[in-house]
Amino acid sequence: MSAFGKCYDPHGTRHGIPTYPWRYAPDGLATRRQLRALGLRPGGQEVTAQVMRTNRRAGTDRVAYLYRVDLAKPVRPMTSRKWGALALAMLARRTCPACRITYSYCLSTRHGICGPCLAADEQRAA
Repeated sequence: MSAFGKCYDPHGTRHGIPTYPWRYAPDGLATRRQLRALGLRPGGQEVTAQVMRTNRRAGTDRVAYLYRVDLAKPVRPMTSRKWGALALAMLARRTCPACRITYSYCLSTRHGICGPCLAADEQRAA
């Protein structure tokens, strides 16, 4: 069975819900990210369909769920408290916990500290 044939199930008999190949979804359906770009959210509606893409090298399937655009609701506006919480979270991501310096960029989550502190730790370990 070809990758296209495996992913094309418009009636949902094989996968349980209507399934379309990547970029072949019918009009009126959108992913969460596409809804967000339109200023919408799913608004509690159930998943209507899915798009599927097969990765031939890895042998795995990638799936994105689709929602009806006509049933989507507008995104809730950000409140002042949400803006404040977001600002504090971003400040924490930019502040090194070792030296307490705040940078203009987010620190790597791999090491959790800034470059100079990482170099100092490597020097101590050697």
